Amino acid sequence: MLALSPLTAAVVSDRCSENKAEDKSGNNLEDLIQSKKLIPNGEVAVRYCVPDVKDEIKTYLKVWTDMDVDVILTTGGTGFSPRDVTPEATQEVIHREAPGLTIAMIRKSLEITPHAMLSRLVNLFLLRVYSNLWVEHYSYIPDFYRKPPASVAMLANAHVMLSSSAKDGEIEVRISVGAVCGIRGNTLIINLPGSTKASQECLESIAMSIPHAVSVMRNRILDVEETHQKMHGDSATQNSHSHHHHHHHHHAHKVDQESKVDVSKVARRARTSTYPLLDVDTAQRIVLEHAELIGTETVKFKEALGRVLAENVLAKDPLPPFPASIKDGYAVIASDGAGPRTVLGDSTAGVKPSEPAPLKRGQCVRINTGAPVPADADCVVQVEDTKLLKEGDDGQTELEVEILVAPTSGQEIRPVGSDIALGQLVLAKGTHLGPSELGLLATVGVVHVQVYKLPCVTVLSTGNELQDPGRPLETGCIRDSNKTTLVSLMKEAGFPVIDAGIARDNPKAVLSKLKEALSTGDVIVTTGSVSMGERDILRDVLITDIGATVHYARVFMKPGKPTTFATCDYEGRKKLILGLPGNPVSATVTSHLYVLPALRKMAGHPSPLATIIKATTEEEVALDPRPEYHRAILSWPEGITIPTAKSTACDQVCLIKYLHLRLYFWCIHTYNNKSVLGYVLGNQISSRLLSCSAANCLLILPPRTDSRKTLAKGELVDAMIISRI
Repeated sequence: MLALSPLTAAVVSDRCSENKAEDKSGNNLEDLIQSKKLIPNGEVAVRYCVPDVKDEIKTYLKVWTDMDVDVILTTGGTGFSPRDVTPEATQEVIHREAPGLTIAMIRKSLEITPHAMLSRLVNLFLLRVYSNLWVEHYSYIPDFYRKPPASVAMLANAHVMLSSSAKDGEIEVRISVGAVCGIRGNTLIINLPGSTKASQECLESIAMSIPHAVSVMRNRILDVEETHQKMHGDSATQNSHSHHHHHHHHHAHKVDQESKVDVSKVARRARTSTYPLLDVDTAQRIVLEHAELIGTETVKFKEALGRVLAENVLAKDPLPPFPASIKDGYAVIASDGAGPRTVLGDSTAGVKPSEPAPLKRGQCVRINTGAPVPADADCVVQVEDTKLLKEGDDGQTELEVEILVAPTSGQEIRPVGSDIALGQLVLAKGTHLGPSELGLLATVGVVHVQVYKLPCVTVLSTGNELQDPGRPLETGCIRDSNKTTLVSLMKEAGFPVIDAGIARDNPKAVLSKLKEALSTGDVIVTTGSVSMGERDILRDVLITDIGATVHYARVFMKPGKPTTFATCDYEGRKKLILGLPGNPVSATVTSHLYVLPALRKMAGHPSPLATIIKATTEEEVALDPRPEYHRAILSWPEGITIPTAKSTACDQVCLIKYLHLRLYFWCIHTYNNKSVLGYVLGNQISSRLLSCSAANCLLILPPRTDSRKTLAKGELVDAMIISRI
């Protein structure tokens, strides 16, 4: 297999995977891709020869799509051999099919050789045949198929279904053959034939469409619009609805609607904000008040990791369901005391016991840990407190043992229901399901659970200067890092996320993108367009065009002062809109403070806010007029027991040279008598995303006042946990 742009390719061949044959097709495809002649900017990121085993092919397809490559090309495994299973493996991993690519390849192949029919490269043709007109079909079905149905069936060497209809002489012919092209996540998977010549010809037939397909699939709107303009001129934008419908995008159709917001009178724009400045606690409280549950759903317990229970779970059976032995030893009657015992048999965990003869005085049963205790026994003696007196069958059978220590009734026995009683509350409504909780569900036999639905998040970037990270950087532009960071942050937290692309800084574009986002997400997260610039128009569009209520637009904090929160009813459902600043660090910090708590609350989490621990400063720290959130790394070094936090001033230029642009200010924190060593990540300005790299906490520094301009050594500060520590 090969992987593009990263583009991945896989060669599916037993002989190639065992180094018994040269991978000529893979070599040729890699040369074609690396030459940039077929696919501009394409490059091979990964390549591997996979055996003709369906499960192994599926594994590699899944692993590589998880690597977020753009395209996976497979070569081979599409023929008639019993081990040609690439199409079947691909079919089982893709989420959506892309039959148009398959049709284009078979059309090209059949123009060159009729033997192309022996490669399973046709997904589905639907032909309608009439008495006086052989075929009515889509324009891209090759002339080769304009023949009577019998010839078509013979040609395709495929399963053909004929069905008569009430219409005049109409016959429906379905030709379904196996090879598959499709989409898994954000990766396009394309099956190519195994021969060098055929794989090249098939790739050449679709290569010109691959970059556009990837742009559409990944919602790279600017690239899509640029392609449309090249193909159709300005009319492409007007026809974008039909294009999106044709490709069945997950994102909503474009809404070509004029905004009522007028940005032409620049000189009359507001120069100060009319919104009050709220403290962080108040801003969080307002968000959480509007973050409402969105319903429940039933899921398999193995798929419920990270979810929150929407019902109480009661035990359907007691645990243990029988008196169970705690030790390996012998089940006896306690009143017999110490002394010899005749061994009647054994009781083994997991084995259904036979009906033994009643246990009499002077008798015992050998028993394993967890096994049922015989009905007439009332205690278990561990094997260490016994001695063998007599054996049989050349050591295969114990006939008599001696109990060395007098037992007591109930000794080493777990009574019925001693762990979990019948009907006992096992997990309460509102419980966050982690690994232990899922294990408990398995223990009590609850395989389906009702959980709160997860809110869907739609992330939108705004800004004329932003461009997709996959494109060469243009003059005056920067790559959009916010969307990648926030989408990853939400996914890491377990929430479904939709990438809404980038909106230009004009009211019409922002309105169109907002409507797309509102139609798909429960929570809309935007970055940029919320400050006081002449093109910061998000709030105006929300109020004027959407009819949203802006609850606040300024928060007393650094970074993140212009953070905006609004709500609206859209298509009958309440939507939350969080407008975050465009600076990368500001967007990340405010996501932890407002977005993630809102999502957790909507998903049923009983404690949606992040955990905060206490620490003290080791050195004097200069304060800002606003409460400041410093990004830091926490650790617990040995030998330090006093809670401390250190933030030292140093020559940043020297640090940059020494650490190659990665800066560390040191601070030490402790919690519960454990020392926490925090590395404050360099320059804390809001545009510097590097300060968030590897950070696992935010140090919350209080605001400066006339009487308090610094934190003295030894003063307490808060550290908000934002990642694993």
